[in-house]
Amino acid sequence: MKLENKKEQVINMPNFYWRLWRYNLFAMSLISFSMALGTSGYHFICQLSWLDGFHMSAMILTGMGPVAEMTTVAAKLFSSFFALYSGVAFLSITAVFFAPIIHRLLHILHVEKD
Repeated sequence: MKLENKKEQVINMPNFYWRLWRYNLFAMSLISFSMALGTSGYHFICQLSWLDGFHMSAMILTGMGPVAEMTTVAAKLFSSFFALYSGVAFLSITAVFFAPIIHRLLHILHVEKD
């Protein structure tokens, strides 16, 4: 979708809410994908239950830290790489979530008056 530039008028509120909804839906899909990836990895590679894998994924993705000790080499490698992925994912998802709001604010501040 094309965003308006500083020479164009700020979009109306219904269109802004629609844009906000689409960006938030995309952010939620990224969170869902990340949680599914982490939960599956912790279940199959680290031999945690589904609930414990989900809990571990949520804690790592939000930056709270691990809640279970990894005992095997494969588990430690997966947990390390998932933690690295989670750091990048957290920042990226936050940027996607706030992008329409920041764009609108900057656009309002820079719109040219005739």
